[in-house]
Amino acid sequence: MLNRLAINDVVLIDRLALELGDGLIVFTGETGAGKSILLDALGLALGARSDAALVRRGSANAAVTAEFSLPRGHAANLLLAEQGIPAEDALILRRTVSADGKSRASINDQPVSIGLLRIIGQHLVEIHGQFESHGLLDAATHRKILDAFGGHGALADTAAAAHAAWQAARQAESEAAEAIAAARREEDYLRAALRELDDLAPEAGEADGLAARRTQLQNREKIVGALDAAQKLLTEHRGAARLINEAAHGIAKIATQAGPEIQEILATLDRLASETDEAGDAIDRLMRDDMLDPAQLNIAEERLFALRAAARKHQTAPDELPQIRRNLAARLAALDHQTDHLAALAKATAASRRAFSEAVGRLSAARANAAKKLEKEVNNELPALKLGAATLTAGLVSLPEEEWNAHGGERVAFLGQTNPGAAPAPLQKIASGGELARFMLALKVVLAAADPVPTLVFDEVDAGIGGATAAAVGERLAKLAQSVQVMVVTHSPQVAAKAAQHWRVEKSSAEGMTTTAIARLDDHARREEIARMLAGSAITDAARAAAADLIAENTETLAVPANLAPKAKRAKRQ
Repeated sequence: MLNRLAINDVVLIDRLALELGDGLIVFTGETGAGKSILLDALGLALGARSDAALVRRGSANAAVTAEFSLPRGHAANLLLAEQGIPAEDALILRRTVSADGKSRASINDQPVSIGLLRIIGQHLVEIHGQFESHGLLDAATHRKILDAFGGHGALADTAAAAHAAWQAARQAESEAAEAIAAARREEDYLRAALRELDDLAPEAGEADGLAARRTQLQNREKIVGALDAAQKLLTEHRGAARLINEAAHGIAKIATQAGPEIQEILATLDRLASETDEAGDAIDRLMRDDMLDPAQLNIAEERLFALRAAARKHQTAPDELPQIRRNLAARLAALDHQTDHLAALAKATAASRRAFSEAVGRLSAARANAAKKLEKEVNNELPALKLGAATLTAGLVSLPEEEWNAHGGERVAFLGQTNPGAAPAPLQKIASGGELARFMLALKVVLAAADPVPTLVFDEVDAGIGGATAAAVGERLAKLAQSVQVMVVTHSPQVAAKAAQHWRVEKSSAEGMTTTAIARLDDHARREEIARMLAGSAITDAARAAAADLIAENTETLAVPANLAPKAKRAKRQ
């Protein structure tokens, strides 16, 4: 609910702060005192269009701050969480307008766009009357409100989940069919490409090995020359092997005279001789190996060029060719199983479609029953509000099956009819001013528990009525205020007498400046204000007595004080 409204330098308002509470709150005052300015200021805080004309003459800026308290799970807090603005104990909307018309907005002291402020405001307050309307007048909200009224939450969630499952199944079937169709169109290419790779039989890492071997073969003459020179140094008449053997033979002659240490030298020379022989043998084998055959260069190059050409064809690296081959084989294998696979997907799609259709049917039946109940309850409220010829229709328009969606199989729209024989039409088109406000009051009384907007404002709800009709309006406002916070701008004493909180709007002039002030009335001042509303400017004792009777009647008809009952109600809802 709206806890506090602070207004600075807005038109005739200098500076004021309203501490508000639960229940029915009324604002009264002489015509022209500035009650509309109060609504303009509240509208600014809720994201309404700004205008430099709203800035008080001589001031640089106009500013309005509205502070709300909400349950953690309220839609406004969820929307703010999506924007990275965490929920706090108080939700504070602030709007400033400069004298040059520039406007700024913030929520919980974080700058936001006017668009976001407006969206959040629509979840917090509804204003009904000749100045502004939203919420129930927006047909986009009617489906949600009817479902909340009928308690269709579980049915609506089931239908939405069934729709999502059906769409997912349709998507899977469509994608599989398209993939198979694409594969069919490419089947000849796939089979030819697979044959080529099968013939090529590429292996991972093969291209790098061939490139290294190609480099080696290109340097064959240098390699052979170096090996031949090494072989000669090892094996010729005065080569390394012969010299080592001669050294070993000479030392062996004196081994018996030299002592045990000479054996280590002989062992080393023997090892060197053996390893020299092994090196010579290895050189012989290498020089006889095909690796150094000139013909091998052509073989390596042809294989390397074939791998690289295949890689270019498939726009990949040579090492990826084995995986490309596996992918081609898999795509062709899928063609062989397409009939069974598509049949299974089609079966799943049909099953999910039936489940969705059944969920829509249950939801539609429940909505039809709730619509009849809603029409009956609202239409029972209208005669006492001097709208006896008016009726409400909760219209359900069935959609073609191809237009069914996550919200069900119909559109929901609240339509009104004010004259017998006239066609039902959107509510805002069948009435204006006070009539529309009273029509919305009847709806709100019936839908109080279903509509999540916590604060309602009614302007001109008593226009053109009086007596018993005004009393009926007051009773319904008080009844509604037991579920939500209700603010009313009124000229009716019968309505004012039902208030839990009564504020008087007054205009005064001093030193060439006109100022609008708003004051909360105590019991005595309230009785005087209601007496003025009954008698006019000359308040008589009879008017005071009548005012006291109205207030006393209101007190007696409420089982609990109006400003206390809403707390218990709201606690249950949270």
